[in-house]
Amino acid sequence: MAGRAKVLGIVLAGGEGKRLWPLTADRAKPAVPFGGSFRLIDFVLSNLVNAGLWKICVLTQYKSHSLDKHISTTWRMSTMLGNYVTPVPAQQRLGPRWYTGSADAIYQSLNLVNDENPDYLVVFGADHVYRMDPEQMIADHIASGAEATVAGIRVPRQEATAFGVIQTAADGHRIADFLEKPTHPPAVPDDPDVAYASMGNYVFTTSALVDALRVDAADTSSVHDMGGSIIPMFVDKGTANVYDFARNEVPGATDRDRGYWRDVGTLDSYYDAHMDLISVHPIFNLYNAEWPIHTQLPSLPPAKFVQNGSARESMIGAGSILSGCNVERSVIASNVRIHSGAQVSGSVVMAGTDIGQGAVVRNAILDKHVIVPPGASIGIDPEIDRERFNVTESGITVVGKGVTVEA
Repeated sequence: MAGRAKVLGIVLAGGEGKRLWPLTADRAKPAVPFGGSFRLIDFVLSNLVNAGLWKICVLTQYKSHSLDKHISTTWRMSTMLGNYVTPVPAQQRLGPRWYTGSADAIYQSLNLVNDENPDYLVVFGADHVYRMDPEQMIADHIASGAEATVAGIRVPRQEATAFGVIQTAADGHRIADFLEKPTHPPAVPDDPDVAYASMGNYVFTTSALVDALRVDAADTSSVHDMGGSIIPMFVDKGTANVYDFARNEVPGATDRDRGYWRDVGTLDSYYDAHMDLISVHPIFNLYNAEWPIHTQLPSLPPAKFVQNGSARESMIGAGSILSGCNVERSVIASNVRIHSGAQVSGSVVMAGTDIGQGAVVRNAILDKHVIVPPGASIGIDPEIDRERFNVTESGITVVGKGVTVEA
């Protein structure tokens, strides 16, 4: 379907990511490393590219240098065929102001839409961990005749209060109401205990979206948000449908990870998503070769284990050396050094970090290039950690990029 219709992909990657601080201290949320090898934005871009959508604009804004660099050096498409993944920073095309919301970001970038003149626009968020075939959603949108289609994921009703929630009409497809974090979420038609949460992924008929963006831009009371401003316009017109994510079939998916979607908007959810990766039968399987998550890996030798260094239920990145240490239930990125006698458990350790002899790291997130000196402890005493680092509600200790920990 995507091969016959003209489709332009737009990825909204301007999020500041305040709730992921300090991981977002000097990088945009979509540029935050994930899974030892990837950036968060690699998931949405992989989904789009795997589905044959090869013209993609990534709208950036906050602290975008590392994100722009990653896209420019990693996501190189065939220029001979006119394909591209291009970062588009806020350019103040309509006056001396930055993007005021996700809808305003697209409105200020309508030159991109005009240049391509697509029939349909696929507008996806940049900071979720999941696999999805967008082509199936596009086909559903075209067949339905809707002007806007919102991807909805089924979640327990008691958990839906944290999301934008979709209330459908009696037919189960047309959206009757779009509620932002409701106290009493409406159920899906076929299950009283489940609600549709918006995934922040949309398909639009281009002309309809452009018209809606222009109306929204003229409304001084609007917050200019896709979910809060634009989708309700289509709901009021009766031209918005829901696409049930449970219907999406991704090649190579296992029974265990089928339908997986994780909003990693907080440090605790970011940590939990990593823990989903490491079991024998992972909740989210990074090893699905039929629908790969693409990225650019550094030129590094394989990981090395010396002097009885060991790792159990863990992922170890290229170039890392584990020497006489013990690693359990952890995700270790590339070029990490873990020295003799060190103990690392239940942790996420990013590239270039050095953990010294006899150090203990437990239930922690260590950003890039952290130095943990010999004998130091992280994650043992939350009260001591709170004096030095960020500690989440669930007790995960987070150490920012380039920090040298006091022994």
